[in-house]
Amino acid sequence: MSGSEKTVMVVDDELSILRFLRAALSEAGFKVVEAQRGRAALDLAVGRKPDIVLLDLGLPDMDGLEVLSGLRRWSAAPVIVLTARGDERDKIAGLDAGADDYLTKPFGVPELLARIRVALRHAERAGKADEPVYERGDLRVDIALRRVLVGKKEVRLSPLQFEILAVLARNAGRVVSQKQLLKEAWAEGSGTPESLRILVHQLRHRIEANPVRPKHLKTEPGVGYRLESPDD
Repeated sequence: MSGSEKTVMVVDDELSILRFLRAALSEAGFKVVEAQRGRAALDLAVGRKPDIVLLDLGLPDMDGLEVLSGLRRWSAAPVIVLTARGDERDKIAGLDAGADDYLTKPFGVPELLARIRVALRHAERAGKADEPVYERGDLRVDIALRRVLVGKKEVRLSPLQFEILAVLARNAGRVVSQKQLLKEAWAEGSGTPESLRILVHQLRHRIEANPVRPKHLKTEPGVGYRLESPDD
């Protein structure tokens, strides 16, 4: 996916990071707008309506999670959190507050651009009424028909196993927090982190050639799970 005509809003108070991101994103064909403070970012977002936001959590005037909350009141633009915070709780808090993904500083340009492409693709698909069909390598997940194929063989899943896989397929390429999976896959929030781990373990044994080294369903330690992007 080309960055042509897509606007990225970068919210970060570190000038070195802003220069780095401005150069990398401009080279990739994106239009770049910048803000160094949270309130300025919220005002800028109203006027420029960015296609995607790169948001640092450590801002001088307000917490990045407050900015995220403000954006989510009116904007559906994907948000990728950029953070130097290594604490898993901060990553989970960002995802639960509405972020689409996160990157821990320092990060490389190829990874950043890949995450941006995934977030933009997901945003484009989100408005479509039809349920997606996930295909990557030997794995095919047809959510509407509730069918899972590995190669040419149909894989039978329990209703809960399928619901977990469906949530991950709808968010392919993005990390999905444990809290989100528990909320979406279980009725009335009756699931537990332990039951989720067991079901993911079972899923891997059904869809992965090598469950110990999965190529589709990856764990984000302490945060959640990610079904790899179909385009990776």
